[in-house]
Amino acid sequence: MRTWSDVKAPAGASPAPTVRWRPHPLDLVAVVLAVTGAGCALSGLLPRAETTTTLHRILPLLLFLGTVIVLAELTAVAGVFDVLASRLAIVSRGRWAALFLLCGGLATLTTLVLNLDTTAVLLTPVLLALARTLRVPAGPLAVTTVWLANTASLLLPVANLTNLLAADRVGLTPLAYAERMALPQVAAVAVTMALLWHAWWRRDRPAGGRFVPPARHVPADPVLHRVALAGCLLFVAGILAGVEIGLASTVALTLVLIGFVVRSPATLRPGLVPLRLLLFVTGLFLVVQTLGQHGLDDLVGDLLGAEGGAGGAIRAGATGTLLANAVNNLPAYLAGESVLPTGDVTRLLALLIGTNVGPLAAPWASLATLLWFERCRAAGVAVPLTRFVLTSALLAVVGTLAAIGALLLVG
Repeated sequence: MRTWSDVKAPAGASPAPTVRWRPHPLDLVAVVLAVTGAGCALSGLLPRAETTTTLHRILPLLLFLGTVIVLAELTAVAGVFDVLASRLAIVSRGRWAALFLLCGGLATLTTLVLNLDTTAVLLTPVLLALARTLRVPAGPLAVTTVWLANTASLLLPVANLTNLLAADRVGLTPLAYAERMALPQVAAVAVTMALLWHAWWRRDRPAGGRFVPPARHVPADPVLHRVALAGCLLFVAGILAGVEIGLASTVALTLVLIGFVVRSPATLRPGLVPLRLLLFVTGLFLVVQTLGQHGLDDLVGDLLGAEGGAGGAIRAGATGTLLANAVNNLPAYLAGESVLPTGDVTRLLALLIGTNVGPLAAPWASLATLLWFERCRAAGVAVPLTRFVLTSALLAVVGTLAAIGALLLVG
């Protein structure tokens, strides 16, 4: 399996060099999880009824994930992200503080309307390339993408797989879910931006706090650029109109695919399909469900406790943060969700906050963070690990508490 960015450029761009295929460590993890999950289902460790229920639940999610990732990939190939990044740098007029606000806004918007993996996988290399163009330190721009990929993923169900699961569990429409999570999202982003500025951007700003703005980026194929941008806007409009997310992403992707069939058919190949992610998610669901049947539910139940009110919400958020950084945010959410009562909406959303905002202290805490490290390494950017872990742990704690406090205010 190729990494998600192994695609060809549109017509008119320089041909991509031939890349020799070799398995990525995450490919191996995904295959092992898928095989293990299948083994759990076939051996009876996971009862047949539980297996059927799990598969019925995740099939619509897999449709959405597959289509929205391909949509994001083609959007990047069409130059939409590159154009946005260069325009932001031009609009900032060489002011470091203005660039900070605009890059933070772009990372937040990308996470909200597409998803956190899009920000980590596709926006990270764009901002790293922008840092090289501007001849400014890459660290602040790199950390902006991974922090906001996680902490800006609360507002809409599409932003994170955990959100889709939570919205489905509590029976909220996308707009009703957004209404409940709006204030927690504002709190999480505000804490993130404050810490980003004080721990990274202000510390690494260029002399005088200014830089030379770049030239305007022109996409290789303006027609494809407009089609891809229209596809993204159509997807967002569908979500806001209450269209089922899998249908919205499929329709938007169909429009963009037609554009590529006409303008750049060579770009369309099987490597665009995020097979690794689909295997990872399917296997993870089956494995976590199996572990839940054999003692994991009891352990997580002890961590969550039975307390309600503010104390119970904080405990749920802390449990989500702890488990996410110990293992990964998706199994952390699944394990917590399985033991919380169906009607306990506040604690469920507090758990969700912990698994969205909290998975920052460890590189493996979320798939987005793992993919972000991969992109930084591929670009030759070494983010200071000790500084990153310490500031990320601080954000995980403060951001989670701030968002849970906001949740309690609107609860």
